[in-house]
Amino acid sequence: MIKKKHIAFIVFLLFSFGNYTFAQQNPEDIALEENKTEDYFFEALAQRGIENYDKAIVAIQKCIEKEPKNPAFLFELGKNQLDAKNYIAAEMAFKSAIEIDAKQRWYWNGLYDIYYQTKAFDKAIGVVQKLVEFDPNMREDLVSLYMNTDQKEKALALLKEMEATAHLTKTMEFYKLKLERSTEFAAPKKETLELGIKEHPKYEQNYIDLINLYLSFNQEEKAFEVAKALEKEIPSSEWAAVSLVKFYLNANDGTKASQSMFTVLQSTKMDFKIKHRVFNEFLIFAVNNPVYFKEVDAAIPYFDADTSLSVASEVAKFFWKKKDLEKAAYYFEKAIQQKPDAIDSMQYYLEVLQQKQDFQRLVTKATEFSEHFPTQPNFYFYAGWGCNQVKNFQQAKAYLENGLDFVVDDQPLEILFYEQLIISCENLKDSTNEQRYSTKLKQIK
Repeated sequence: MIKKKHIAFIVFLLFSFGNYTFAQQNPEDIALEENKTEDYFFEALAQRGIENYDKAIVAIQKCIEKEPKNPAFLFELGKNQLDAKNYIAAEMAFKSAIEIDAKQRWYWNGLYDIYYQTKAFDKAIGVVQKLVEFDPNMREDLVSLYMNTDQKEKALALLKEMEATAHLTKTMEFYKLKLERSTEFAAPKKETLELGIKEHPKYEQNYIDLINLYLSFNQEEKAFEVAKALEKEIPSSEWAAVSLVKFYLNANDGTKASQSMFTVLQSTKMDFKIKHRVFNEFLIFAVNNPVYFKEVDAAIPYFDADTSLSVASEVAKFFWKKKDLEKAAYYFEKAIQQKPDAIDSMQYYLEVLQQKQDFQRLVTKATEFSEHFPTQPNFYFYAGWGCNQVKNFQQAKAYLENGLDFVVDDQPLEILFYEQLIISCENLKDSTNEQRYSTKLKQIK
């Protein structure tokens, strides 16, 4: 049986189809074009109806070729990619639809479905906050997401807001009771610490406990405010160094700021969240004061124990976004030295070398990486691309043909391989293989 929400989807798509497909063409031109696009569209719906998602995707992509700015087509593409579990492609499709028309709830729902299925709850929160604007009942989903991401204070605040205007469901009542009985929300805890600081301002542990309490709620600003108060009362405290870093940076005293930063980084008492924030503030200062980059380099190893991310890689991406390719390459190299199996950093590094047009180093490093990780097709591609640039076409062809064997379900990358192979064969006067790869390229495109 077709459910009401499915009927609503189909009506919505038909309405969007009419608005975007038929209204944009002159009457004398539309007859043939309408029929083709309409046929493709209904073919996509039919194939989706029998769960033949691959064929549905092909059909709807033909509609998009005709009208790339039609959000209804992009939405339909996203649904099929999602059902086919092509999550990245589905995300791109739904985001493209939202960019064109952010007022359609269906598009946001599609994005939420992806993040929920892939358990990307942090990403889902922003989407559900938008969906609440369409339907206040979505606040229950938002509470659940806050619980899943351990944002308990936000969950409790939202539950109290919901309770003020309506009766809570049994699930929401359970969450509220659970939160109010938890140790984090034992009423005296925060107030007791604040009172303890007021009555005994020289007792450091109360400050530290309150800072950690705020950090557990992801309230870094409040944690920093407590650190500032601690610095005022006990300047010799390691935790006081947190606020001293910013104080010295604002005073443009990089030397004292770096000293305070290393006090923070060397501390065994502090959360990595605090250390990351202090380091990021110093990094921004160093961008405008390059003499302090040696301190940045010295600081990076202090994060080796943090398995959540590679600081050297994040610094490299920071400079890449700023189009400073030299520093980006330098810090990607450091990231790879620190973690020799960091394939993501290697791929970023090769992309930077390609943008720098450092062809010889690109070939050297891509070859080295492919020897250590022989099933990674990107490494062979960069090696082949670089060899083509330095006119070593025979070697380029060898790299590209070897790497092509490892390309699986990645048409964009496969296209890049064939394009480079055609260049290699053309320059080698290998007309047979040039024709073979040209045919394969046309078939894909």
